[in-house]
Amino acid sequence: MKVLIAGGAGFIGSTIASACVDGGIEPVILDNLVTGRREFAEDRTFYEGDIADGTLLDRIFAEHPEIEAAIDCAALIVVPESVSEPLRYYTENVAKGIQFLGHLTRNGCRRLIFSSSASIYAAGDDFAVDEDSSLAPLSPYARTKALFETALEDISSTGDMHIISLRYFNPIGADPKMRTGLQVRRPTHALGKMIEAYHNGDTFQVTGVDWPTRDGSGIRDYVHVWDLARAHIQALTRFETVFPEGSTETYKVINLGTGTGTTVFELLKAFAKVTGKPLTSVETDRRPGDSAGAFARGNRASSLIDWRPERDIEEGIRDSLTWFDKRDSVIGTEG
Repeated sequence: MKVLIAGGAGFIGSTIASACVDGGIEPVILDNLVTGRREFAEDRTFYEGDIADGTLLDRIFAEHPEIEAAIDCAALIVVPESVSEPLRYYTENVAKGIQFLGHLTRNGCRRLIFSSSASIYAAGDDFAVDEDSSLAPLSPYARTKALFETALEDISSTGDMHIISLRYFNPIGADPKMRTGLQVRRPTHALGKMIEAYHNGDTFQVTGVDWPTRDGSGIRDYVHVWDLARAHIQALTRFETVFPEGSTETYKVINLGTGTGTTVFELLKAFAKVTGKPLTSVETDRRPGDSAGAFARGNRASSLIDWRPERDIEEGIRDSLTWFDKRDSVIGTEG
């Protein structure tokens, strides 16, 4: 099997590509390298370009007619940036994504896995959500994901495509073989900020301590990126299970989380357990676009694609720290 991975030189896309290689699936990488890294596509079939470039997509399918499915990881993902640059986010995450769908269908690609986000949910009083929970995206980034999912459902309803939206919770960790990891030098998510503070001797900022959670800090469901990558392999090989013969369904949403909610203060404790040293922290105000957070419940991923997370939060922290130490030897000191 060959699979096209749009955004396949980014953090999650490159990890999915590694899981494909390990699973005997050949990835074909498409990435414009705005945030992706050329180094992450080394020794793999790679095309540099935009998902909206129809001529390039036609060339890819002409040169790789064996492609059976596409995985769309191509998106901008920084919440505060989406607040300050909403036009850019809607252009990249929605407008170009719709053009990408047109190029796929024109080339006969009928199966798509979309990298969506649990940030679109309206969390209930217990912050647990399943695939049928209400949606209330709070940032332009989250709204681009929700809007594009609406487009995917409508477009798939014609029967031209079968689409699985995998709603990620909060990825941490790195490829266990350290082939790839988080490429950005100044990450915006909590664990990345902890690692940055740990290595620089800085104080970690807990952004928002007045959320209605058990300790006032935001709550997240931290899932190891390798577990996320494995889920894509499971989905790729189980389209017939998700959409059985005779079914009229053409669109399915599946959450990818551990089912365990971890607050920022609890993440700090886990971080200290892994490093053996408490991290100095200070409480600050919420950032623009922040939400209290949520964690997964339910078993749709288990029942439909036979997927369950295998790696715990401490392993995710440990792999993130290992990647931080190795990062510059893989992609250099710039970027």
